[in-house]
Amino acid sequence: MKYDVSLILACYNEAEIFKDSVDRIIHALNQTDYTWEIIFVDDKSQDNTKELIKKTLKKYPRHNLSAFFHEVNQGRGQTVIDGFKQSQGRIVGFIDIDLEVGEWYLPKFISAIEAGSDVVTAWRIYDFNLRSPIRWFGSKGYFWLQEKLLRLPLHDTEAGYKFFNKTKIMPILKKCQHQDWFFDTEVLARAFEAKLKIQEIPVAFVRRFDKTSTVRLIPDSFKYLINLFKFAYEQSH
Repeated sequence: MKYDVSLILACYNEAEIFKDSVDRIIHALNQTDYTWEIIFVDDKSQDNTKELIKKTLKKYPRHNLSAFFHEVNQGRGQTVIDGFKQSQGRIVGFIDIDLEVGEWYLPKFISAIEAGSDVVTAWRIYDFNLRSPIRWFGSKGYFWLQEKLLRLPLHDTEAGYKFFNKTKIMPILKKCQHQDWFFDTEVLARAFEAKLKIQEIPVAFVRRFDKTSTVRLIPDSFKYLINLFKFAYEQSH
C-alpha cells in the first residue's frame, strides 16, 4: 500500500461547511506521523460542492488529495464504497464531513486499527436536545430495533465515523447490497458475521444547527426501517 491511511469524504451538498471542515481535517492529519491521502467523492451535489472540491485540490497541491464525481446520485453507501475502491492506504475510513464527531478523534481511530482491530466505529454520546427531539427519539428507537432484530453487540451502528483494516474489509464490501444510508448498519453486520474484530470508541456528538441537513427525516427514516426488517429477514433465512 502507498499510504498508511486513506480517508474518504463522501460529499453531498456540503457547501455551507465544506471549507472549514476540510481545513480542520487536514490540520488534524498533519499533526500525526502517518502518511495519508484524502479522497473526495461527490454524489452529484446540487450546490457548488464540486467547485469547492476542485478549489481545495489546487489549494493543497503538496498534499495527497484526489476527487471523483458521480454523474448521477447513487447514495451514501455507494459513495463510500467507490472511495474505498480507489484508496491506496493500509487503513481506510470515512467520516461525516460536518464533523459533528470531531476531527480530533482521527488519531485514536487510526491507532486502534494499528493495534489490531479490524473495524473501529464511533459510539456517539449525546444528550437529549430540545431543538431536535424527533431525531433523538428516532435514533434511540432505531438502536433498540437493531438490537432486537440483528442482535449486534454494538451501541451505535449508524455513526458516520468508521475505520477498517483494508485487507479485511474489501471482501466484506463485495457482499454489501445497500447503496444508501443503511450501508452503515449493513457493513457492521456483515463484518460481525465474518468474525472481524470490531471496536467501538465513545465519542462526543455535537449536533450542528448552522447547516442544512441532507437527511430527509420522515422518508429516510421509513426507508431505514424497511431496509432493517428486510435485511434481518434475509439474515435469518
